[in-house]
Amino acid sequence: MTISNNILDKGNPSYEIVGTSVPTERLRAEISRVAPFDSSVLITGPSGSGKELVARALHAQSSRAAGLFIPVDCASLLGELMASQLFGHVEGAFTGASYAALGCFRAADRGTIFLDEIGELELPLQARLLRTVQERIVTPVGSHEGQPVDVRIVAATNRDLTQEVAAGRFREDLYYRLNVVSIRTLPLRERKDDIPELAQSFLVSLAQQGLPMCTLSPGALEAIRNYHWPGNVRQLKNFLEQAVIASDTELLTLLFVQQLLPHADRGEGVLREGPADPLGTLPAIFSSPGQIDDESPWPTLAKLERDHLLYTLEYTYYNQSAAARLLGISRQSLIRLMKKFAIQVPRLPGKPLRK
Repeated sequence: MTISNNILDKGNPSYEIVGTSVPTERLRAEISRVAPFDSSVLITGPSGSGKELVARALHAQSSRAAGLFIPVDCASLLGELMASQLFGHVEGAFTGASYAALGCFRAADRGTIFLDEIGELELPLQARLLRTVQERIVTPVGSHEGQPVDVRIVAATNRDLTQEVAAGRFREDLYYRLNVVSIRTLPLRERKDDIPELAQSFLVSLAQQGLPMCTLSPGALEAIRNYHWPGNVRQLKNFLEQAVIASDTELLTLLFVQQLLPHADRGEGVLREGPADPLGTLPAIFSSPGQIDDESPWPTLAKLERDHLLYTLEYTYYNQSAAARLLGISRQSLIRLMKKFAIQVPRLPGKPLRK
């Protein structure tokens, strides 16, 4: 284990909690309220929703911020290897132990240890962890002498630990020791207002890593905002990286983004392409009328008009003259419609829009 790689980098923007939605503001307030105390924290929520980000924020705002933040993936190692990583070992404790090792708990002394995917921890290791959580004493593998540690414990899981306890897969006493304070992260589909800011943050971060600086068109932004993102923020970040690499232009358009989105579910209200509709302007309910039910949103005439206008602009890369010709209206009429529906021409960083 390389300790320096696990230190919280306060200057790294990827550790910032991005977004201004009501749930995100509430999460920030909860972190600020909990961070000053040394109580154990259990962070729950779906995979990819930012649980480690919350843990790092707790550490950064605590009195332990000068100490190390040590993340441990509890699902990655089993048996004595995990025990050694958590609690350390003495020289000769097992085959290959040619030197003593501190272990993550002692490395995080006066700092924070983050036990990610705690629900994956084996029952024998749960018993050893319980003593450390209760007494703040670590016994290295191969030793009988306990070592005191001063560490804050933050754990995270995407499982329902109450169900795991009921099924006998997680110790009830350990659950209560870890769940002194509980913080829950929400899936991205429940905080869609954060998507535009998250997307911009990821695109800037990718550019700082050497990739082209790309911009999402209004239609593309609307498409990713409407998508349900089962993989949450992590999936959104990976998708944008894929899009930037695959794009031939610095403008990521709606049609381009929709080609990359998984076809299983492109999101409620997103327009889709059909065989008799070369611009992709028909809503899905018209291409599959038999699938309409009481819960399907029926588009208003204004929405259809705006969507058709947006698709035409996307199709022409926002060349207003070309878009007006396709729509059979004057350029002045097109500009009035764009103002009516608050559609703006996206501007690329450092260069004019491609005509």
